[in-house]
Amino acid sequence: MRKMYFPKITAPIPFEGKDSKNPLAFKYYDKNARVGRKTMAAHLRFAVAYWHTMMADGADMFGGASYDRPWNAAGDPIDRAKHTMDAAFEFFQKLGVDYYCFHDRDIAPAGETFAQSCKNLQIMVDHAKVLQKQTGVKLLWGTANLFGHRIYTSGASTNPDAHVFALAAAQVKNALDATQALGGENYVFWGGREGYESLLNTDLKHEQEQMARFFHMAVEYAKKIGFKGQFLIEPKPCEPTKHQYDFDTATALAFLRQYDLIDYFKINVEANHATLAKHTFEHELTVASAAGKLGSVDANRGDLLLGWDTDQFPTDLYNTTMAMMIILKQNGLGSGGLNFDAHVRRSSIDPMDLFHAHIGGMDAFARGLLIAHRLIQDKALSAFIDKRYESYRSGIGAKIMAGKVGFVELEKYILEQGMPTMKSGRLEMLENILNDYIR
Repeated sequence: MRKMYFPKITAPIPFEGKDSKNPLAFKYYDKNARVGRKTMAAHLRFAVAYWHTMMADGADMFGGASYDRPWNAAGDPIDRAKHTMDAAFEFFQKLGVDYYCFHDRDIAPAGETFAQSCKNLQIMVDHAKVLQKQTGVKLLWGTANLFGHRIYTSGASTNPDAHVFALAAAQVKNALDATQALGGENYVFWGGREGYESLLNTDLKHEQEQMARFFHMAVEYAKKIGFKGQFLIEPKPCEPTKHQYDFDTATALAFLRQYDLIDYFKINVEANHATLAKHTFEHELTVASAAGKLGSVDANRGDLLLGWDTDQFPTDLYNTTMAMMIILKQNGLGSGGLNFDAHVRRSSIDPMDLFHAHIGGMDAFARGLLIAHRLIQDKALSAFIDKRYESYRSGIGAKIMAGKVGFVELEKYILEQGMPTMKSGRLEMLENILNDYIR
């Protein structure tokens, strides 16, 4: 009999409604409840991040591990990886999520050689296949850790050494193979060190061309193996690299357009990365969605008083409501989902805290979904926005948007019509409306 790592949880976390006092129950997330034409589960497509949930040890830049996880007790690296994966799938089932995400080095330990690392990955992919079949839990996306090993200190695809570039390509090939074998619905590229520290030793143009070539190779290989999943880029502005080539959504989209990659990639927006880039979460989501390129979300939040990627669980209803409004307006995330790229606090040392954290995040997004759906149905905000731009639907505004007038004609229009009248943006009123729906 397989060891149980969460014996206090004997069944999937139940939905008990908003009046429940049970901390191990959902108050708003009822996965089978319909919101509009889809169930909550179909709208939200929650996923657990393997790295933070199963692999994190509570260490930060000022101190070592604070967690003592029972699945990390085995001595042999592969045995430990199998125990960890068993614990992971037990957690997925008992939490009641349909998806998980991983980096290659999360599920399989690195070997002394690249060949051994590949063998370890294959062993763990085989183990994951069995567990996915037993539980019905699916892989939302896979990726390769191209930032953890010291060999990637100066980048992976942007490394000045072509030998390192080749290693990164080989690692992604195997991570793509693993994602394909496990039925992954997406594959994410996160360039943790794809940037530079100083122009004193950097050829920026060359490095960007290297990264573009790397992505084209990935597209070519995906076609070769018949991978049908969506490729995603996850922007991050800094930390650890000072000048990231994927600083934010707009930067990533510009890169994709410049190097003829725009048809093959969408954006995976992370909330905490948005705030590090001095944007709001909803800004980054909107920029991606407006371009038709919002593919998936890493659901977390940062601490605005701290200057690094704290990756806390999302509990802010304003953030989750705004996020779900954007996602609903584009009719969902397609093959993407809401991945909890978040970890419990350093002091939250009990494995049960993992349940409390995920329950809170799932309820916050479920409540955001319900509020956003009502706001859209009632046109509580959109009616004002539509009216604010109505001058572009007729008269001179329609001619502007249709390209029928230029500067000469608009000068003539102003000379005839005179100065425009200012109109209020009504932000305070709209904030009050939003508050009324969130209460």
